[in-house]
Amino acid sequence: MSNNPLLQNSTHPNFAPPFADIKDAHYLPATEEAIKEAYANIEAIKANKDEPDFENTIAALEVSAERLGDVTGIFYNQLSAVGGDELHALAEKIGPMTAAYSSDVTLDQDLFARIKAVHDKRGAMDLTAEQNKLLEETYTDFVRAGALLADDKKTRLREISHEMSTLGPSFMNNVSKSSESFELHITDEADLSGLPESSVQAAKQAAEEKDKDGWLFNLDYPSILPFIQFADNRELREEMWRAFASRASTLGGAQYNNDENIRRTVALRDEKSKLMDAANTAEFILERRMAKTPGTVFEFLDKLKEAYKPAAQKDLAELQEFARAQGGPDELKQWDVSYYSEKLKQEKFHFSSEDVRPYFPLDQVLDGVFTHFSKLFGLKFKANNEYPLWHKDVKSFDVYDENDDSFVGTLYGDFFPRTGKKNGAWKTAYRAQGLYRGKVERPVIAIVCNFTKPTGGKPSLLTHDEVLTLFHEMGHAIHALVSKVTYRSLAGTNVLWDFVELPSQVQENWCFEKETLDIFAKHYETGEPIPAALVDKLVKAKNFMAGMAGLRQVSLGTLDMRWHTADPDSIGDVAEFEDKAVDGLVLFPRLAGPTSNSFSHIFAGGYAAGYYSYKWAEVLDADTFEMFLERGLYDQPTAHKYRDEVLAKGGSDEPDVLYRNFRGRDADPDALLRREGLLKDKAA
Repeated sequence: MSNNPLLQNSTHPNFAPPFADIKDAHYLPATEEAIKEAYANIEAIKANKDEPDFENTIAALEVSAERLGDVTGIFYNQLSAVGGDELHALAEKIGPMTAAYSSDVTLDQDLFARIKAVHDKRGAMDLTAEQNKLLEETYTDFVRAGALLADDKKTRLREISHEMSTLGPSFMNNVSKSSESFELHITDEADLSGLPESSVQAAKQAAEEKDKDGWLFNLDYPSILPFIQFADNRELREEMWRAFASRASTLGGAQYNNDENIRRTVALRDEKSKLMDAANTAEFILERRMAKTPGTVFEFLDKLKEAYKPAAQKDLAELQEFARAQGGPDELKQWDVSYYSEKLKQEKFHFSSEDVRPYFPLDQVLDGVFTHFSKLFGLKFKANNEYPLWHKDVKSFDVYDENDDSFVGTLYGDFFPRTGKKNGAWKTAYRAQGLYRGKVERPVIAIVCNFTKPTGGKPSLLTHDEVLTLFHEMGHAIHALVSKVTYRSLAGTNVLWDFVELPSQVQENWCFEKETLDIFAKHYETGEPIPAALVDKLVKAKNFMAGMAGLRQVSLGTLDMRWHTADPDSIGDVAEFEDKAVDGLVLFPRLAGPTSNSFSHIFAGGYAAGYYSYKWAEVLDADTFEMFLERGLYDQPTAHKYRDEVLAKGGSDEPDVLYRNFRGRDADPDALLRREGLLKDKAA
């Protein structure tokens, strides 16, 4: 064990993980040893003869599984960013082990007795606001994990946790494997008609990498999105769309079908919630959300539906009329929408999403993002090649505060798709800010994306949507990096789930402002700044098809809530359940597999009964950005107040309190619809 790098104290900057030394064979024995160490620490807390207090119980528990957190944090992050059969096989072993440990801790009567003793006398102790918050969160977490249940119910909770520990990774693996099993191999150049040069070059390179002639397209976002957006060949658009929409369903191949994973996940979550005296999963989960109840969420989604549905129907009618005038189909199908939307956008705004791509080379945009956060929050980013990396494409940076040159944290960027890597984009932490090895240390953070790769001698040229994604994920990263708390469980993005998207989504707003775009948007060949006329077109097209996009998000939020408020015994066929759940919220009949089968956010992520939070946080971010528009995009008093009152405090106070401390009031619920052009002014 002394040779296992996962069990050694890192000698790298900021105690960063020794990725170059870690082999798959290290994970299981390291997990076993770290669990033993964590158990020993728990026993030491229980054996303490002193009266239970904050330091010897709550603070001691906070750091009791420090090494286990290191090991599993690296493992699960690599499971998503690297993947592969070996890591997924290990997940089936490591998941139950860590679930059993977690159950043993949260259901330990002697340990909970100490926690309760401290909680019962909280009013008589001289605790800081953050210590009070940690105490309350610890007590609540144990209660919600079953600490007050009878022994038979505790036993059943253990069994549920054990089984649940493998369902999420299995779901994610099925989506990845199903996606990787499909390729569209084109050998006739005529079938490339309509595709932008960047897409054709990427497909050519993909084919060459597999020793094939012609062009190869797959279901990674940089490949499929431009294909269904630009390809003139309708039959091939349909083939690509159906393959993507049928991932991990019976239509996508029985081998990677997620139907049973979904049914079992929903049933186990419901059973756990009922053990905790909640009516259903959503009710149990939402007790610890800003929304509080399923009724509040459904009311919120219904209000958005009232605005989005008529707008979406109007969007579709306009699109259908346009398509017919172009000689297109009499009845649009799903694989036609992006294609004709792009053409209609070009006609209405004289603008194509490809027009801006030459102005967004990745390295230049990344430098621009760094400059943006320097102007906004006084941060400085320096490349540091001393960090070991998990892949040659990964970049590493040190982040500093420009005011006093103090170290803020470590940042990794993993930007391109590859086999085994999960699709999409996300921010993650290898270590949150806070107590570590007895001292308050700075965080180790990563953003992971799947952007357009460099091709044919050209750099990676991003779409504007990819620029939005980069700003979004960097918003999450900054939230984690500038955290200033003592305890890691309250640091950065460890906030209530319907608040976590505010710091990310608000950053997207700056991507439509010329003042910000001028920082980095320069032609990759000539260095010419993005023309003002092009920015004007980009801004005017911003809310194009906003009704359809908004209705799509409402349908996904509703689908999530229906899964987590339904009686599992009433659920038979997954596709049939989904069709009923989104009835009245979709503009087309379902012509492929159910969305649920690849809905990783709710079945393999943290968004169960929480997908609505994207729209919930959009209200907050729209209201926040109105303040910057009023006072200046880089107004320092506003930016510093936002950093100090929202970002730095993480989960050390309730989100509504943090927001009011920053904004001076609650968020205006109409701010989002105003931004999207569905409400004209505050009076409306």
